[in-house]
This record gives sequence, C-alpha cells and structure tokens, in this order.
Amino acid sequence: MKAPLWVALAVLGCLTAFAQPQPVDAHEQNRRLGRGVNILGYDPIWRSRDQARFQEKHFRLLREAGFQSVRVNLHAFRHMDPAHGWAFQPAWKETLDWTVAQATAQGLQVILDLHEFNSLGQDALGNKDKFLAFWKHLAAHCRDAPGSVVFEILNEPNKALTPSLWNQFLKEALAIIRESNPTRNVIVGPAFWNSIDRLAELELPADDRHLIVTVHYYKPMPFTHQGAPWTNEKDKSGIDWGSDAERQTVKADFDKVSAWARQQNRPILLGEFGAYDKAPLAARVRYTDFIARTAEASGWSWAYWQFDSDFILWDMKRDTWFEPILHALIPPTK
Repeated sequence: MKAPLWVALAVLGCLTAFAQPQPVDAHEQNRRLGRGVNILGYDPIWRSRDQARFQEKHFRLLREAGFQSVRVNLHAFRHMDPAHGWAFQPAWKETLDWTVAQATAQGLQVILDLHEFNSLGQDALGNKDKFLAFWKHLAAHCRDAPGSVVFEILNEPNKALTPSLWNQFLKEALAIIRESNPTRNVIVGPAFWNSIDRLAELELPADDRHLIVTVHYYKPMPFTHQGAPWTNEKDKSGIDWGSDAERQTVKADFDKVSAWARQQNRPILLGEFGAYDKAPLAARVRYTDFIARTAEASGWSWAYWQFDSDFILWDMKRDTWFEPILHALIPPTK
C-alpha cells in the first residue's frame, strides 16, 4: 500500500500544506493506542542518526508483533536554541520527523511525550519558559500531522512541580497547544510521577474533551525496581511476585482509577509499567502479563517501559525479541 502523502513528506517537516486532521474522539483514540511501547528515550539517535540503536525495521517489527502505538520519549531541552526563542535544532527536528513518518507508515499511533521530568522536577519555575516554548514550537510544527499523532504534555511531574503548580503549568501548555491544534488529543496525568494515588488532585478543563489521562504503575517498587542502581531498591534481589494478595492489590488499585475515569468520563492510558531486568525472570513475566491483561480488562490502553536499554523488550546485542517479555505483553495466538 502506498504511504499517504503526509508520510512521504514528513521528513521535510510536519508543518506542510495539509488540512487540519479530522477530530478523533478521545475514547476512540485511546482504543487505537491499544498496546504500545516506549521508545527512543535513551537512544544515541538524538545525538547522531549514525549511532542509532533503533532502526527503521523496528517500526515494522513492532507492528508485526501486534503493537499498535509507540510512546516517543523526548528529552528535548538540550536540543533547543536559547538564542532563537528556544527553537529546535534542525538535526533534532529531522530525527523527530523521521520517527513520526516511519511509525505512521507502519500504521502505528504516535505519542510525542515531553520527557523532561527531571529538569522540571528540580527547577519548575526556572524551566517554565523552556517548557512552554517546547509546546509552542512542537504544536505549530505538527499542527497538520495526522490524527494518529498525540501529544503528552509532560512525563511524571514531580518534586518542585507540585500538584497545584502542575495544574497551572498544564493549563498554560494546553492553551498554547489549542491555538494550533484545537482538537488534537492530548495526554496528561497527575503529579507525583503520574501516581494513580494522586488523580483527585489533577485539574482538567471540563470543556476540553480531547484529553486522555495517563497513570504509571510500578508497584510494588521493591519488586519492580530491585537492583536498579538509580533507586533505593538497588541492593535488593531475589524478590518474587505473584501471590493472590499481590494480584488483588493491583486489581484494587486499577479499580480506583477506573472509578475516577467513569466519574470524569475520561479514557485512561497506562503510560509506563514493567519490572527491571534484575528481578527473577519468571516473576517479571507473571507481573508483566498480569498488569497488561488487567489494564485491558479495565478498558485502558498501555505502553510498556521500554523497548531496549533496560526493562528490555528487544535484545539489541542478539538483534531479536526478548521473547519472555514479548509473549507476556502480547500472548501468542493459538
């Protein structure tokens, strides 16, 4: 099948002479997101395409395996030019466009996720101008991208970006996005690392129905992050998961989110979940499968963390799927 004209020209920039995409109902968009995976957050591709781990073939392989979407983690601040109104550096923008074009050509939905949670968590007010400039530039650049491209305002607001301050930031960012993308679906989640326990503090404009709410789930941390060197769980090992009580805890947590979603009439994306590579493999598989199936039973979309680097789904050294996790996420058809 011949790729749409937008895909063929996307490497020249999203801002091309196309009409605004037709609005997509947020609940329908969330259904299309379906089963997804986080990609490119820590790939050298952003420094140089020649150093990239992720290649064009991986978009096709993801689609063939049964994935429906990719959540592209954008560490953009270091690639913005303060001398020119925080405009994107040309090489970074070209890589962004290549990513959107390749994913779109494979029929994948695309989440463009601003992943600068550390910078804003450390100094929210000091980085606010950069944060808003990012959305001014990205929204304008991608205003005519297809409706399969979704924006995510910020991954895991935390620390200095308190719930009250985050509500202010997201409102201002959303207003900027709506100037050029009045009906594009936008993803936003609560503060405290997109915690499922902080949904009640999230303030969304009631009249904007083109919103998808995201939460992340890594409970219990002593299991999911055992051995992870950047956490307080770095010295833990051999922790199992999968008892009836542990499964019931997940169901109870998800039920609370679903109750909130029904009350607010908002669709839910489980934007991150997984267990670090140092956890016992059999327990990782049980956990990954259970989280994915429970999210699906709740009517949510999900995006596994992550394609490679750690929590791996694809083994770059062996150039193949890490099948235990792949099959936990997408069970083989009989």
